[in-house]
Amino acid sequence: NSRGGAALLKDSIPITEFSASGPFEGHDLLRRGFTSVKNELLPSHPLELAEKNFQLNQDKTNFATLRNIQGLHAPLKLQMEFRAVKQVQRLPFLHSSNIALDTLRGSDECIGFEDILNDPSQSEVMGEPHMMMEYKLGLL
Repeated sequence: NSRGGAALLKDSIPITEFSASGPFEGHDLLRRGFTSVKNELLPSHPLELAEKNFQLNQDKTNFATLRNIQGLHAPLKLQMEFRAVKQVQRLPFLHSSNIALDTLRGSDECIGFEDILNDPSQSEVMGEPHMMMEYKLGLL
């Protein structure tokens, strides 16, 4: 009987032959997922990646300069302070300004784009406080 099942599979038409091909082919969402127009566009501007990673690149440059001037211990100490400061935040449903991180970076006295147009009342983080805390604690 197992031979009969194999013969049925061997004689069946593969599913790939049923799919339409050519200029009028439809996109199969179940097999290929949603299409992303952004991925199909031309490559982005070369400065977009540099602008997106500006703070990371600036931190790397500052750490390299600090290492050349003061030695290996200075950037390591500063990186440990950055990690410690990033862990301290408000509750998940409240906006956190990260003023300690800005102070460590020296950007606490500068006014930037995010200081004016980053209104916490319009933030997408606002939600049900109890649900957000339970999610953060892993209770949901």
